[in-house]
Amino acid sequence: MTKILGISAFYHDSAAALIDDGKIVAAAQEERFTRIKHDSDFPINAINFCLKQGNVKPEELDGVVYYEKPFVKFERILETFLEYAPSSMLNFIHSMPIWLNKKLFIPKQIDKAFNNELKCPIYFTTHHESHAASAFYPSPFKKAAFICLDGVGEWDTTTWGIGEDNRLTFKQKIEFPHSLGLLYTAFTGYLGFKVNSGEYKVMGLAPYGNPVYVDLILDKLVKIKPDGSYRLNMDYFGFCNSDYMYNKKFCELFDMEPRKSESELTQKHMDIAASLQEVTERIIINIANHVYDETGLENLCLAGGCALNCVANGKIIKNTKFKNVWIQPASGDAGGALGSALSVYYNVFNHERILNGEDSQEGSLLGSEYSHEEIKEYLDSAKAVYHEYETSTEVASLIAKYISEGKIVGHFAGRMEFGPRALGNRSIIADARNVEMQKKLNLAIKKRESFRPFAPSCLEEDMEKYFDLQHDLKSPYMLITAPISEDIRLELTEEEKNYDGLMKLKAKRSKLPAITHVNYSARIQTVSKDVNRRYWNIINEFKKLTDYGVIVNTSFNIRGEPLVCTPENAYKCFMFTEMDILVLENIILFKEEQPKLEGIEEYQKQFKLD
Repeated sequence: MTKILGISAFYHDSAAALIDDGKIVAAAQEERFTRIKHDSDFPINAINFCLKQGNVKPEELDGVVYYEKPFVKFERILETFLEYAPSSMLNFIHSMPIWLNKKLFIPKQIDKAFNNELKCPIYFTTHHESHAASAFYPSPFKKAAFICLDGVGEWDTTTWGIGEDNRLTFKQKIEFPHSLGLLYTAFTGYLGFKVNSGEYKVMGLAPYGNPVYVDLILDKLVKIKPDGSYRLNMDYFGFCNSDYMYNKKFCELFDMEPRKSESELTQKHMDIAASLQEVTERIIINIANHVYDETGLENLCLAGGCALNCVANGKIIKNTKFKNVWIQPASGDAGGALGSALSVYYNVFNHERILNGEDSQEGSLLGSEYSHEEIKEYLDSAKAVYHEYETSTEVASLIAKYISEGKIVGHFAGRMEFGPRALGNRSIIADARNVEMQKKLNLAIKKRESFRPFAPSCLEEDMEKYFDLQHDLKSPYMLITAPISEDIRLELTEEEKNYDGLMKLKAKRSKLPAITHVNYSARIQTVSKDVNRRYWNIINEFKKLTDYGVIVNTSFNIRGEPLVCTPENAYKCFMFTEMDILVLENIILFKEEQPKLEGIEEYQKQFKLD
């Protein structure tokens, strides 16, 4: 039995993952425990959780792995500072303390975390090796091409290769500063959203705009080559020598000052977002087609932060010859913890890879869970009023009934999700048919921008009824966007067809308006009875009542808050928002029955806006 612990830390989304005899036993982001979104500190809480979940003592580990090579990364940073000196001096001064105190001394950090009780070796994989391993090894494929796209690791920003059995072979790479991830992040900052956090907002904003700046971006900012590669024009970017991703010349190119956070979104902002998204899709499709031409393989695996661009993922399926696509649900740096552990398990310990036709990600339900007794103990301490039920089947029927009546339900059950998406176990769920639900969820529950779309969870077997996604593909991790079916679309009036910008929100476009984006698309989660029986039962019971096997699913949190982790997190989020009902395993709470809870302002202030 080989036990490997993987760790990612010190950039964003620190995490830990435990592999035991090839099985993914546990994986979690540090943010879930500290309540600091995208927490980048050393993931001591996540490590402790993984070891506890696996019933493993530190001295029983066969290896601890860090997800990148700090000295190689430091070399790249120093070379960049020198190349851009003296303009890079302030950036150099700001970055050195964390490098000299933490990032260069990973073994010391690890030994400290284990109170010097660690008996096993400490390994280091490269950043993109971690991404590639997280993409290929949990996939159901014996052999597949892989593509990794992110901001930057040590030097690599884009890589592709082939995975076969228990081995990865890299074929080509693009190096810093030429980075699709950094291109997208530069625009994210320019459009007034938080970098390394708000990129998904840009993706969600894009359908409100028109891609009128595509030619300008391709002419001035990025060149796409026939072999799938691309190059940035560094005259327009600041990430090599300043604290800003873009520079003055970038702003002059679009004849617009950077948008201030939380200020009005104009049509021009939306048009820029639409243009960036189209360029991104072109680059990714170009790379994927090149990889297919080079390998001839029908299976593709994706990881890296750009693999969370679910719109581009949908375009890969539509516009390339790959027949099967598997995407790591924790594609960002958090997934690097998992990938590094898997890489050492297969490449250092040379274990055989056992396949059974399904992926080994366990539905990405790899985090913490709480017993009925633990939940009751907290609720009693909070003097909460609650109702207990014997079976989850009975609870599923009640949840479906409440949702069909327009209620908004916070659902907390089973193991917490690993990765950025709530997949039913830490979710807020509601009726997708309700025309007011998108607005209500955004403003009254999530406390976030009105333009943000919501994702559907649908029964896996009913997917083709609602979405235009080829029948042999599924989207269990909410990482593929596809058009909604013609059968559920509604005709717009002539006036509605002429709506611009956020006015598009006023038009009812389908029989499921709460999950239909303004371009008739949806970010789909298909729910399997075999992977998450409880969540499948809820949707199936809803189908019995309404004839629709699809509901709204959004993460159980408010804006700026990490996904809820504990019963206390869930209860406070429930009490301090306009959620109607809270379900904790087989316990149900109704808002109107609860004692008043003080501290709503303090609760909301503790989470920085993302």
